[in-house]
Amino acid sequence: MAETQPQSRFNLCAGHPALDFVNSLDNRFRAAGPIELLTDYGALLSFMRAVGLLDQREARRLADGASAAAAVRGLRSARALREALAAVFYAHAAGRTPAPAVLGALARHFHAASRHRELRWAPGAAKGQRRSGAHWDRTRFGLRAELPVWLLSQAAEQLLLSQQLSQVRACAADNCRWLFLDTSRNHTRRWCQMQVCGNRMKARRFQARR
Repeated sequence: MAETQPQSRFNLCAGHPALDFVNSLDNRFRAAGPIELLTDYGALLSFMRAVGLLDQREARRLADGASAAAAVRGLRSARALREALAAVFYAHAAGRTPAPAVLGALARHFHAASRHRELRWAPGAAKGQRRSGAHWDRTRFGLRAELPVWLLSQAAEQLLLSQQLSQVRACAADNCRWLFLDTSRNHTRRWCQMQVCGNRMKARRFQARR
């Protein structure tokens, strides 16, 4: 039976898990303060399922197997990764060079993710249905509370080192500023969601003209 996706509390409109991850601190630049969507380790696991980086079985094993102290450490590490990514992506979107200290923090997360995986060889299936080949495997670390951090680090590293980095934008709405990948034909997308921020800003301009 196919696995059903959980009802998500997260609005996944960014086009990439690493950007959706940064957006999990909502209203980041609001004067009254941001809204934390990763309220606990369970929320982090729900996010991982929503973006497809963990399946139901993997998330359940972590939820059941992680001690309270390990869950706290895993959540703290995830939030630290998120804020380092936010600093880099927002700097890049604004045409600035990220601070060396932030890049160093990201490098430590990326190195940790690399240390907690093993290279495996998958033999080919009969009748050529699947070719043999190598792949990275984290099965031995499947009960470690930091597994979500390592998976998110790997996804973020791939984005940072790819040509897609040039497509990272911040929503033009000052009260939003969510990150997203601009994959529009002319690369002129301004809003995380046209039906939300775009329409709201259009309404404000209309009222101002009147």
